Amino acid sequence: MPTNHYAGKRISFGRDCIEIHHIGGPNVDKVNYWLDLAREDVSVAEVLHNSGKLLYSGFMCHLAVEKALKAKIESIGETPSKIHNLNRLAELGGVLDLMAEEQTELLDILNPLQIEARYPAYKHQIEKILTTEQCYALIQRSREMIKWIETQL
Repeated sequence: MPTNHYAGKRISFGRDCIEIHHIGGPNVDKVNYWLDLAREDVSVAEVLHNSGKLLYSGFMCHLAVEKALKAKIESIGETPSKIHNLNRLAELGGVLDLMAEEQTELLDILNPLQIEARYPAYKHQIEKILTTEQCYALIQRSREMIKWIETQL
């Protein structure tokens, strides 16, 4: 079974599953692990946008900002909770009160996308109102948010 190591995790690829084992130690850079994932997710959001998958692009923007906020939480020595509410994560990371109004507005826009991308009734409603231009703006704003969060580390 092939094995890869990435940011404190040993990932084994078997025939029927992927096993993830946490490996600790003082050299594990969890902040960069979360930031790398955030950057990757916003890039995936752009690919999805370009292929017309707007709802899923918005969902990836949510994931990207979520992971950047979890990097911030790691940077203050805390383990991020397994929650997805961006406002709560920003509060736990100590940055919610530092955010400009347009940044907290972005959190409010992205929060519903993580739920509505998962449930068919909501999915169809959002698909009807999320335009290509709006989605592109979400990608750009998410990128800016990630960069801003990095300045707060």
